[in-house]
Amino acid sequence: MTKVFIGIGLLLILGFVACSPQDTLSDELPGLGTASEGEELTVQNCTPLTATSVLVSGSETGNPATNTLDDRLETRWSNLGKGSWIDYDLGSEKTVAGAAIAWHLGTTQTNKFILQTTLDGINYTQVYSGQNSATLAAETYTFPARTARRLRITVLGNNLNEWASIAEARPCAAPPSTEVWRGDFETGNLSQWSSTQMVSADRLQLVTSPLRQGSYALKATVKQGDNPIGASGNRNEMVRLTYEPENSEYYYRWSTMFAADFPSPATWQLFTQWHHTGSSGSPPVEFAVNNGNIILYCSSTEVWRTPLVRSTWNDFVFHVKWSPNASAGFVELYHQGQLVLPKRSCATQFSGQVNYLKMGLYRNSTITQTGVVYHDNFVMGRSLSDVMP
Repeated sequence: MTKVFIGIGLLLILGFVACSPQDTLSDELPGLGTASEGEELTVQNCTPLTATSVLVSGSETGNPATNTLDDRLETRWSNLGKGSWIDYDLGSEKTVAGAAIAWHLGTTQTNKFILQTTLDGINYTQVYSGQNSATLAAETYTFPARTARRLRITVLGNNLNEWASIAEARPCAAPPSTEVWRGDFETGNLSQWSSTQMVSADRLQLVTSPLRQGSYALKATVKQGDNPIGASGNRNEMVRLTYEPENSEYYYRWSTMFAADFPSPATWQLFTQWHHTGSSGSPPVEFAVNNGNIILYCSSTEVWRTPLVRSTWNDFVFHVKWSPNASAGFVELYHQGQLVLPKRSCATQFSGQVNYLKMGLYRNSTITQTGVVYHDNFVMGRSLSDVMP
């Protein structure tokens, strides 16, 4: 009986301490590492945005929300309870791409948290979830750039207790764009592209419906016998002389929709390709439709496929390192917003040659049915943030 009563007594004591504003199981534990007095905030990979005001779900006496904006790592905002949040008002709509956060007792407490943004202060969208590393320094957590008026950090607890304790936090502006080229047809004509290969103007038309974004998309039509350049197969394609140099690395985004009656016999049809500057042979990188599937080929080897779905926009984000060396070059693919092909090594160029982009429809000349495909929203950049929707 004695052991039982001792155990209950200890539980009662611990329960009383956990409810105290000075919870000694969290940020008041003696011997835990804290920032030195006078140590100032520094951030990396973040251009801080100025918050005009800050709101919180609650604060421990002596540790208010404004402490997270004083540039001093030894002060903090603290509040007891999972789901405690702190919310920064940017004063007006800004382009936000991350948050730099210095966690109190960051070397000891692993905090789980989410980031949310809002335009109206009512409807919030989650843009990040994760946990901090073991450091007292500010860490920058990034997400695709978006327009927002407020940024909220919600703490879901840590490995020791249910306290939320943040020393400093800053919303981060979007980094400067490294977009290289845009071929989204929003000029209202085909001037963004280098040239066309078409038998007549009705084969490569700008349309106002269907659209993936903006006001215009491209409708590419191919009929049996369409051969504008006197080569093998039938085609009508846009050309952009991208000429990516060896060992360069780029990201590409575009959207493609196949018409409801798009034919898909058991033979090849290319809708996007990076063609080599040589005059013959299959291109080193090609997106194709064959026998009811969308397929990505690299060096004539299939590296990804998915069933063909007609009358639906396919959103592609494509990451390539261009190299004739199969151990140096790679492809990586997002489809419908999901990573479907992690980096896959392959030769993405032929030795001594560079590539250029062709988009439209190019297919086996044995296909008799008319084929219609739509393209929209093409962007080429040097980083994922340049192209990720």
